[in-house]
Amino acid sequence: MASSAPLVLEAVRLTLPSTAGPVEILRGVDLTVATGETVAIVGPSGSGKSSMISIAAGLETPTGGKAILFDTDLAGLNEDGRARLRRGRAALVFQSFHLLPNMTAEENVAAPLELAHRADARREACAWLDRVGLGARRTHYPHQLSGGEQQRVALARALAVRPELLFADEPTGNLDGANGVLVADLLFDLVRETGAALVLVTHDVRLARRANRTVRMRDGRIDAAEVAA
Repeated sequence: MASSAPLVLEAVRLTLPSTAGPVEILRGVDLTVATGETVAIVGPSGSGKSSMISIAAGLETPTGGKAILFDTDLAGLNEDGRARLRRGRAALVFQSFHLLPNMTAEENVAAPLELAHRADARREACAWLDRVGLGARRTHYPHQLSGGEQQRVALARALAVRPELLFADEPTGNLDGANGVLVADLLFDLVRETGAALVLVTHDVRLARRANRTVRMRDGRIDAAEVAA
């Protein structure tokens, strides 16, 4: 059963050591994302956007506060436990694609389905590649695909498991204008279709406006939040 709020951050802090002394990356961030909600995180470089995503997804541990994913406090789980919690329920799309280079497009999309013990993993992977316009490229390896095609494979891989929550960190950041628009359209269309909540980090104001809500960050804090028109 889906959580009413798949993600809750409570006074999350992150302080990292440096040669000049401790650096405060996050300074008490509060954020709740409801089921099916799309939230864009915007703000200048260095404001803490990607660090917040990493903590919310359980990839990094906060130095203070709570990160609650699917009603589970991530502080009580080790790395394997966090991976198990995400499996089939939370997915991530990054700016740099992160496809497995020794696997074809089909194999990359099928991988999380196989981890979820789906008997139809290969068939479902092919169906998702068709949906992102890459059915004819399913046997190609990442180095044989353009940047836009690689990001579409990454998007298909993330959404094929029909997660409750998708994290997307600058998903159009490495793409040219036309490919960026194509990936953005696919992202919002497929999120809407699957019913997944979306937490999207972006510098693209036009992309942020497509979300239900925009959260602005500055200096490690949430500066303001507004509901998109």
